[in-house]
Amino acid sequence: MAKNGILIENGTVITVNDAHDVHQGGYVLLNGDRIEAVGAGAVPPEVRERAGQVIDASHMAVMPGMGNCHTHLFQSFIRGLADDRPLLDWLKVAIWPVAEHMTAEEGYWAGLLGMLENLRSGATMVVDHQYIHRDPQIDDGVYKAASQMGMRLLLARGWADMNYHPTLQETPERVIEEGTRLYETYHGSDDGRLRFEFGPLIPWGCSDDLMRRTYELSQQWGTGTHIHVAETQTEVEMNIKDRGSRHIEWLAELGILGPDVQLVHSVWLDDHELELVSEHGAIIVHCPVSNMYLASGAARIREMVKMGIPVALATDGPGSNNNQDMMEVLKTAALLAKVSTLDAMAVLPGDILRMACRGGALAYGQPEWLGSLEAGKKADVVLVDLDSPFAMPVHNTESALVYNLSAGAVDTVIVDGRVLMQGKQVLVVDEKAVLAEARRVCRKLFERAGVPY
Repeated sequence: MAKNGILIENGTVITVNDAHDVHQGGYVLLNGDRIEAVGAGAVPPEVRERAGQVIDASHMAVMPGMGNCHTHLFQSFIRGLADDRPLLDWLKVAIWPVAEHMTAEEGYWAGLLGMLENLRSGATMVVDHQYIHRDPQIDDGVYKAASQMGMRLLLARGWADMNYHPTLQETPERVIEEGTRLYETYHGSDDGRLRFEFGPLIPWGCSDDLMRRTYELSQQWGTGTHIHVAETQTEVEMNIKDRGSRHIEWLAELGILGPDVQLVHSVWLDDHELELVSEHGAIIVHCPVSNMYLASGAARIREMVKMGIPVALATDGPGSNNNQDMMEVLKTAALLAKVSTLDAMAVLPGDILRMACRGGALAYGQPEWLGSLEAGKKADVVLVDLDSPFAMPVHNTESALVYNLSAGAVDTVIVDGRVLMQGKQVLVVDEKAVLAEARRVCRKLFERAGVPY
């Protein structure tokens, strides 16, 4: 029998399966791009004999890859530019001046830097709401970066066809044409790791007609729709003034609300909107760090979970975070839910990990393949180092993952059975070279854009 599997043993295996199984001293066997076996205790001889490589996970948590289900990778170049500003001011100061000058090369390097940051924090799936298209090849550059890293990327091609910055606004024809090109070129490529969907940017920037047209195409293609909604009170009030409805009501009126729709932020939803989301099975993408950073508010996560609404987690772009550390998001999501409800039991560590992994797989569009450690699922596994003064002694591994650790504790990342990082060393790119080139390229961009570097 060929010994070509990867056996991970002696770790605490957090399966995130339906039974919430946690195996102390457990094992996971990977064979090719699939998980072949998961179990507790000593590794059976018939499992061990299939292993060509053994990873000792003593004093480590073994968990599914997480989904960072909403970010803007181009913002890797603009973190820290406009701290301490509300959303609309932040757009004018930080986003638009740089975005209107970005080229495909700069988009590629920002994307590579951002994917590297996600990898180091245990995210194997990334949803990039990519709305910078001054150079249409920026999208291609982001796909190239994800392919080079060996990670999963769902590119939600952002668009706005009204009321937005003139340089970043597009015609309906261009939105449809470019969306079709990207779908036909990339969707399902790299053994299914690269995916595409439409990403209407914000309700106040998107016309009803083009919302319907892009949604109809997404239905034909079997892809999703990814949109910022109800991030701030001001934006909700704008929609009420212009359309006579709140954001979720507007989407429901358009017929754009279902399991294939990802509702990013969803901070200012009223009771009726929560009922609509629950009724239609749409997915909430919660960005707690960004919502606090921009003082946008706290989403009603406790109520969403109780209503059975699926929730995924995300960092948001590093322009409003200012990083893409999914380990930090775990703790922040739990604490924000508690402090905003004055309920210490608002969400528990198991709830948070389920959002990060199973919710991530749902938002990424492949819940049947990703999000838990179960035989037959894709071989996406993360090992987190618990042998640390920040975590020891570990009385509850789920608690330690959520409350104790940061990205620096992520030891090993495997995607599709390929080891991308091990022993806290990135194996797929020269990390120092990426950082050096990103600095050089960013400097050129800022000089051209007239932004102080």
